[in-house]
Amino acid sequence: MKKHEILENVKVEKLVFGGTGLATAEDGRKILISGGVIPEAIVDIRILKIKKNHIEAQVVRTVQKSPFEREIPQNWQLYGGCKWLPIPYEKQLEIKENQIKEAFFHIQDRVKNATFHPIIASVETEHYRNKVEFSWGKYISARENIHDEYRFGFHLPGAFDRIENCRYCVLADEEINAIFHEVDAIARNSDFPTYDPKTQIGFWRHLVIRKAKYTNEIMIIFSVNGLFGETRNAKNILMDDFCTNIAQQLSEKFPNVASIFVLENTGKADIVAGDAKHIFGKLSITEKLFDFSFEIQPKSFFQVNTFTAEKLYQCAIDFLTAKNDSNAKDGILLDLYAGTGTIGMLLSRYFREVYSVELVTSASQDGEKNAFKNGVKNMHFINQKVEDFAADFALNNLSAHSIVVDPPRDGLHPSAIENILNFATNEIIYVSCNPATLVRDLELMTATEKYEITDIRAVDMFPHTHHIETVVRLAKK
Repeated sequence: MKKHEILENVKVEKLVFGGTGLATAEDGRKILISGGVIPEAIVDIRILKIKKNHIEAQVVRTVQKSPFEREIPQNWQLYGGCKWLPIPYEKQLEIKENQIKEAFFHIQDRVKNATFHPIIASVETEHYRNKVEFSWGKYISARENIHDEYRFGFHLPGAFDRIENCRYCVLADEEINAIFHEVDAIARNSDFPTYDPKTQIGFWRHLVIRKAKYTNEIMIIFSVNGLFGETRNAKNILMDDFCTNIAQQLSEKFPNVASIFVLENTGKADIVAGDAKHIFGKLSITEKLFDFSFEIQPKSFFQVNTFTAEKLYQCAIDFLTAKNDSNAKDGILLDLYAGTGTIGMLLSRYFREVYSVELVTSASQDGEKNAFKNGVKNMHFINQKVEDFAADFALNNLSAHSIVVDPPRDGLHPSAIENILNFATNEIIYVSCNPATLVRDLELMTATEKYEITDIRAVDMFPHTHHIETVVRLAKK
């Protein structure tokens, strides 16, 4: 077996977390197959890397389709972000639920008394995304450096400069799709060129569309090249005309458009950046979760699947209130890695005080505004690293009745785990977007036998993708 060798008629046994296919070589080594495969398909693969215990490969062609594969409607388009579209949704749920159980196999002795609750399906399986980012570009082939003058859609996986034209995004809200096509027509018929990330020349860079699912309010954010224009005066005139015309065209055609911003991006990085210039409507749009209202600004964080976010948060609430502990009402809840403090706000009615701890200043500020808007008076917003807050909290001999952690993909900081364990809190709710770091952290958190894992539940926030959320409850022994 050699690098670049083609292996024929390889059967995909299953998908592991991350969407990679798993197969077994003749010598017993596991083969990890990238490129978008479906369980039980027969494929030809090209070997990329040969390791001691496994082989990494790329799918070359499908020899025999999986019996699970479904035909997708002609107007649907497969992108890097929705590779699971050919897999029936019930099968997707089965795969994800099994992936979570397999992740816990490494610490099976720690979950022998835990309850694995059935996975929570997404409320919507199509059109669930309330926020979509589109990009303009030129290049379609990195190897040959071939380009055309206009491309508008999504980045090809792993390519900052290569754009695949979008015809229709099945994950995006229908009105987001409609606005995308209108902007596409406007841009194609304009005199402004597409931005070239290699030369930093051109005008159109990114389009972000956000829609509040409960109120139907829409926010549109344009990211354009802030250096476009021969002189400062010419640039100012150009931008003024652009802002006036684009705001009028879109607001007249789409009555739900409540807010439009333009970001003049002067950076080289292919990200939506720059100061937001407000050109139409309100400064924010309003979304709801349960009976709370949230103001969403251009750079605000908010879960992209609104209706299923309620299911996710309800799961956390149910786990935290299952024991009906009357002492909680007099206790403190720590909401760590809190973002805008959404979970803490939803749980605020069950505790005397809530400390919402988040490093990103703008997120904490958004949280404070939303707490005020909803009349929540028992929340404290702390702008600090979780590990530093945990150390200070422990140093002052303070105690918390319950803790909720919702860390990024990297999981909890080791020193944060150490201090959290010293709080002797009654229970900990861990919300995770990465099963690998979740299990790693839980192994550390249960090593001292102060806590035991009682409940585990997966939530499918992102249908047709490999991503999955998990909610875990730990209780003090």
